[in-house]
Amino acid sequence: MTKNESLNIPWLEAETPLPHPESAQKSGTTLAGLVAAGGGLSVARLCEAYQQGMFPWFSNGQPVLWWSPDPRMVLHTAEFKLHRSLRKTLQHFQNNPRCEIRFDSRFSDVIRHCANSPRLGQPGTWIVAEMISAYEALHLAGWAHSIETWVDGELVGGLYCVAIGNTVFGESMFAHQTDASKIALAALVAFARAHHISWIDCQQNTKHLASLGAREILRSEFLQKIRQADHEAALTWRFDTAYWREILSQKGLP
Repeated sequence: MTKNESLNIPWLEAETPLPHPESAQKSGTTLAGLVAAGGGLSVARLCEAYQQGMFPWFSNGQPVLWWSPDPRMVLHTAEFKLHRSLRKTLQHFQNNPRCEIRFDSRFSDVIRHCANSPRLGQPGTWIVAEMISAYEALHLAGWAHSIETWVDGELVGGLYCVAIGNTVFGESMFAHQTDASKIALAALVAFARAHHISWIDCQQNTKHLASLGAREILRSEFLQKIRQADHEAALTWRFDTAYWREILSQKGLP
């Protein structure tokens, strides 16, 4: 009898492949979108999950839980909403020598800031210590990245994501100054457009993401995108302020 047999949820050992994402608990149930539990958070396991449209999400005291929600929140890069106030902020940021966009310079700091940022309606964080260690290892392996907003030499906002081939999976953002995380997202959108990446996975629906143009699509459509993606594509993740300013103007931002 498996550890989660009573819930009809497969329990994974380290060597057990993940089940198909379509086997997730059905919509309308308490655990809708849950595919499996256990199996650890090795770099190989995380890559396996993302390439099949799944991600880990769990709290302290829980086993690793693997999810494939239906519907799925996605930001089509052509639909990114650059509101007037954000456009002005970007223009100011772009022309201010005190402001910088950096890439992968402080990944560990970014994920820890994300973990410590309060979330509306959430008593704690899903970015637990085990998750932080796993994504730091994923970063060292070249699959996880941070995009950072800096002002006067201080890290004031940013995001981290997973990138496998020409697919980008957004994970979490933080801001210590107004719009600092939105600036980082705008930088990621500009980078994606420059590399002909048409969508960014946002996992689950939030008002914040919806206000920036993200929308829900059916899981079947999302999985089709994943299966059509080129997971072997070699992107050059060069990212500094000069490059960001260059692609920002080329790709219609602002």
